[in-house]
Amino acid sequence: MEINFNKNNDGLVPAIIQDADTKNVLMLGYMNEAAYEKTMATEKVTFYSRTKQRLWTKGEESGHFLKLVDIQNDCDTDTLLLTVHPVGPTCHEGTDTCWGQENTQTFGFLSTLEQTIQDRKDNQDDEQSYVASLFRKGMNKIAQKVGEEAVEVVIEAKDDNEKLFLDESADLLFHYLILLKAKGYSLNDVVEVLKSRG
Repeated sequence: MEINFNKNNDGLVPAIIQDADTKNVLMLGYMNEAAYEKTMATEKVTFYSRTKQRLWTKGEESGHFLKLVDIQNDCDTDTLLLTVHPVGPTCHEGTDTCWGQENTQTFGFLSTLEQTIQDRKDNQDDEQSYVASLFRKGMNKIAQKVGEEAVEVVIEAKDDNEKLFLDESADLLFHYLILLKAKGYSLNDVVEVLKSRG
């Protein structure tokens, strides 16, 4: 990989650190060529510390290493993206990220939908909400809806109407997310089970 360490005349390139699983950005550091080579050799992320004026392996004192998964270079060959498996919190202040955020798995729109479902569960007196009405009717009705939607997906899978198949698939996923919330779980709990089988 060709990296332009001399673009800024200081021999350093920004190194963005991203969790390989959650895809959250954890921190930003800087690497010179020696830091890059040590990172590649040890598979533990090493930076060039501008304050200490030396190589610095993240976790060398705390034990909170960043285990290297992959390195990519940007289109200008002067910024690195490192995907890692963090061991413990990343920030020296003890937080998961240097922005004080939790390094939790999110699923974009599905996580937003999960939050909406949770809000409806917490406010079941909303007479206008279909989801709130399901929570009011209880577990049996919610489980029944998942079963009905699953059968409809199977039926549509045997036909050639792709729109109906996708519509029923969306209905099944939606009602499954409701069932998960009714049982006190989230999509991430299911993902963790799947990951453990890897």
